[in-house]
Amino acid sequence: MKVTVDKILSLSESDGVDELQKHLALLSDDQLTTMLTNSALKGKDTGILIKAIFKGSPVSVSHGANRRLLVYKHCIPLCESGDLQTEVASDIIGLLMLETHSLPGHALATLASLYVDAIKVGEMNSGRSLELFPTILTALAATEALAYGKGKLLFAKPKLWDPQCVIHLTTMFRDVPLSAEELQFLIEKILRMFLKLDLQEIPPLIYQLLLLSAKGCKKLVLEGIISYFKKQDQLQKEEQRNGDEDVEVQTIPQDQLRHVEGTVILHIVFAIRLDHELSREFLKNLKVNMAHSDPLCPFSIALLLSVARIQRYEEQVFEFLKGTITKNFKDDQIQHSSKFLQELLPQCNSISNMILDTVKNSVFGWDHVTQGLVQLGFILMDSFGPKAGAFGKVTEGTSSTAKTPNQLACRLGGQVLLESFMMHEPIRGEILEQVLNRLVTKTASPVTHFIDLLSSIVMSAPMILLESSSKVTETFDQLSYLPLSTVQGLLKAVQPLLKVSMSMKDALILVLRKAMFSSNLDGRKSAVAGFLLLLKNFRILGSLASSQASQAITSSQVQADVHSRYNTAANEAFCLEILSSLRRCLNQQADVRLMLYEGFHDVLRRNSQLASSIMQTLLSQLKRYFEPEQDLLPPLKLESCISAHGDQVFIQEPLAHLLCCTVHCLLWNQNIQSGGNVSDDDDDEDEEGGVQSELHAILKSITKRMIKSELEDFELDKCAEFSTSSSVGVKNSIYAVLVMGLNEVLMEYNFITANYNSKNHFEDILELFKRYHKVSEILKERAGKGRPMSSKTSRSLLSLGFISTLLTALFRDSTQSREESLSVLRSSGDFLRYSVSVALQKIQQLEETGHTDGPEGQSPDKTFRHLCDITSVLMWRYTNVPSTVEDAGKKEKGQSVSLLCLEGLLRVFTTVLQRYPTRMSNFLSSLDVSGEGEAEGEGSDLTEQTAFYIPLMNQLSGGEEEFNSKEAQLLVSILSVLSRHLNPSSQQFVQMITWTVKICKETNFEDISLTKGLLSLLFNLHVLYKSPVSLLWEMCQDIHSQLGDIDQVLVQKNRNIEKIAFKVVQMKSLAMRITYQKLSVKLSGSHLTPQCYCFITYVQAKVLRETKAIPNLIFNIEQYEKFLILLSKKSKVNLMQYMKLSTSRDFRINAATLEAALQEQQQDQSQQVPILPHKKKKKIRLW
Repeated sequence: MKVTVDKILSLSESDGVDELQKHLALLSDDQLTTMLTNSALKGKDTGILIKAIFKGSPVSVSHGANRRLLVYKHCIPLCESGDLQTEVASDIIGLLMLETHSLPGHALATLASLYVDAIKVGEMNSGRSLELFPTILTALAATEALAYGKGKLLFAKPKLWDPQCVIHLTTMFRDVPLSAEELQFLIEKILRMFLKLDLQEIPPLIYQLLLLSAKGCKKLVLEGIISYFKKQDQLQKEEQRNGDEDVEVQTIPQDQLRHVEGTVILHIVFAIRLDHELSREFLKNLKVNMAHSDPLCPFSIALLLSVARIQRYEEQVFEFLKGTITKNFKDDQIQHSSKFLQELLPQCNSISNMILDTVKNSVFGWDHVTQGLVQLGFILMDSFGPKAGAFGKVTEGTSSTAKTPNQLACRLGGQVLLESFMMHEPIRGEILEQVLNRLVTKTASPVTHFIDLLSSIVMSAPMILLESSSKVTETFDQLSYLPLSTVQGLLKAVQPLLKVSMSMKDALILVLRKAMFSSNLDGRKSAVAGFLLLLKNFRILGSLASSQASQAITSSQVQADVHSRYNTAANEAFCLEILSSLRRCLNQQADVRLMLYEGFHDVLRRNSQLASSIMQTLLSQLKRYFEPEQDLLPPLKLESCISAHGDQVFIQEPLAHLLCCTVHCLLWNQNIQSGGNVSDDDDDEDEEGGVQSELHAILKSITKRMIKSELEDFELDKCAEFSTSSSVGVKNSIYAVLVMGLNEVLMEYNFITANYNSKNHFEDILELFKRYHKVSEILKERAGKGRPMSSKTSRSLLSLGFISTLLTALFRDSTQSREESLSVLRSSGDFLRYSVSVALQKIQQLEETGHTDGPEGQSPDKTFRHLCDITSVLMWRYTNVPSTVEDAGKKEKGQSVSLLCLEGLLRVFTTVLQRYPTRMSNFLSSLDVSGEGEAEGEGSDLTEQTAFYIPLMNQLSGGEEEFNSKEAQLLVSILSVLSRHLNPSSQQFVQMITWTVKICKETNFEDISLTKGLLSLLFNLHVLYKSPVSLLWEMCQDIHSQLGDIDQVLVQKNRNIEKIAFKVVQMKSLAMRITYQKLSVKLSGSHLTPQCYCFITYVQAKVLRETKAIPNLIFNIEQYEKFLILLSKKSKVNLMQYMKLSTSRDFRINAATLEAALQEQQQDQSQQVPILPHKKKKKIRLW
């Protein structure tokens, strides 16, 4: 009888199950499978057919169970074949899942084996039937009497997995019950399969893996994902580093990798939002890895920044990043300062490079990372930026000279924001707004780092800034309320935009005009600063080209039609209008006038066509205080320069600065005209020439009459009062400062105009100096008597350029025709000391602020050039005229010129290292010590060190009567500063160590300060070259052999004790980072620690109260032992067997001391007379 599908279906619909069973029994296995295949391919009544077969195949009888198993065994590969429609295959698998739990145990085991074998041979590529596998395994696990495969169905041969089925298997295992060991094995297997999969298959696999991690092994999953992408980043960098040399082995394309990383980050963040345990494991794992010096990578940093968008983790993530960044900078700094650590520990990975790589990677659509980058940048700048110290002094340097970890972290924040601004348009407005908001709101703390960032943004992307010009103009409205330094920095930063944005310039001018009449003094000063900036940068046709006026902004950066409205005629009218506004400042407070005087010279240099107006303004102002009658003394009306308000007296006109500005502008203009650069307008030329002639006449008259004037003419003498407690004392102090400043300005004027041709001019200079010196001595005398002064010694008004010229003329000019004139000045020791002292003052100001007063003081390049010239002169003077020769020649009051030169050299080298670290080689090469031309190359470093080692050796090799402690200390300090520039691997560095060791061994002078300096230099050099342990051992042996057990030596070795403590700290760190061998621990226990304990006992007994390093040493030893115990537990090796625990730091009784004290007490009691009450008992000292 022929059995058809229709017959089976009709029988299944009736109640006659027996008839259905009979008909199914007539079908062979091949017929049944063929019927199922044909029905499935047609996609018609397949599910109904399978239900009918199951209805006629009860599992209670063997043939029924076998028929069901046959259906399963046929339908599973049929669904995997891909020949069926998706809906049909899903229906079949759904029906099979419903009937799975009714199968007997042996059938379930057979099906499980079928799946395992299919997976091994790669027949489960489509994954349609894998949904059934978890159901089979679940049913199989519920079968109590069957133990099949010992729980390792899939794991018997894991290497046979087909990469195409990994995603389906991972999805499937979410529904499979697994033990902890099986889950770990499975996840490790999946992670290993990453390298065999196509890149595009990684995100869906990771998504399924994250879902699977709900069962456990979260740490393993996260570590595997991060490790995979970290390795891919390393391969990318290696390929970029090697170029196209290795064409056969190419990594994944960078853009594809970055997009996949972005997708994976989104998957992980989504999983973290749903599973907070996953986030805790993620953060905990990162912290543990950092504790073991396992660095972050760009992928993990991007992941952290994305997680920070979740509010509950924001603070935790950024605190972790802050700590990690500063730790990395500190570790790197410590490692670079010690050759021992460099050889012992691997090179620190730069976290700043990783973060900047994250910024670059974010351009590939990582929008979920960019917001975190902006937050991180501002957090770093806010947390580690410069802080206001005492009296508003900035305690941190600029970002360009960043050295400390905090400075480096702040600079990193600025780099992150700048790069993010350039790469991501959506966040530009936010970055700019936050920067400007900080400039406005942070009035109590320095904002130089934000000004530097704004300037970098303007110079890098001026057109982008023009799109947000409204934000800048809104900030202009707050100028009158901001500190002057902030206003100057802000206007200088946005200055390039003012040339191309008419609306921005007009808005600024309107704000500055309002600020000119502000009731706030800082507001008026800000107005002056703004107007001066505009005058410097809006040049009139015919003005001389100046390197100072050039701006690093080109027409290619800014495409704007500047000719239509920004022509030279408009600039001229604009500048003359500003000058008329500035003239109103000449009736305001002294601070406002002072700003104007200090800025006029720079304006004249950059905009020479304003010379006539500026010179006329200065002449008119000077005439207000000049006494035209030639017979009257003094020549200037000082009483008009002060003002009184009740009992308070204050300066109204900074006359010395007015005269200084006039002289510098006059000399510069005269120099330009003598060079042939004159105006084409004859009328202007005649008018300007008349002004110059009149100014020269006034200055000559002032010079002659100032020389004739006595102190009494200024109401100043030795009996005058200079106390701040009375108005008379304040007035006299103001007069004294004005007189000293006027004399200085006249000295500079007469020196330059004399041009070495007139001896009389130089005699006048010396007379002016004598009057300056007399007032200065009176002020010093009053200060020496303890009377309160009105203020500290005012800054010299001599310019840095003039000081360079003056020192060169005094010490190195050997021109015969100038000998007679210069001998006048050289004959005065006070004048020589004064000249060098002013140079010291200028160098100190440059070190503290980065600029100096006077012309060219704001130009880094010209300041550096003057610094080189001054240093060359000071070195020549010191090396050619030793202090011993100078002191032997004549004894004068005050410090010797040689020592002043040496002190100046120390300040110069320190300043150059701080302010010009990248130009140190150029600086040293420019110094001409021998007078035979400039040295070149690295050998110049050795030349400078030789120049200071030779006099130091001479000092120490001579007798004690020739020994000058201060000179020797200065020489050692200079050598210490120079040593920072040397490469520790260079021959010069080795030679420097050799010299220093030789000096230390041969020095016998009992000078504590010099000894400290030499030992400090020796250890600082040695620690950069190799481990200083051998040096310490040799030195201690030498000290003991020479001096025996002397207590005072230990007092001077505090720093060495701290170095020992530092080494113990490093050993503690190594115990956590390096797999310790038994030998190293045994040596530390048998050789190092017992010696430390003996040392502690001795020091505590002798100089306990005089040292602070012993508690630190004890603490570090305890920490070292603590980590050894932890390491012993983890490694299952008893590393503590070699460590001897000492009682040297416990409370103990010195038996001998106690016995002696008790005997002494008994003797006192036996001799005590009973009638003498209140006899004090001696204290018993216990050790």
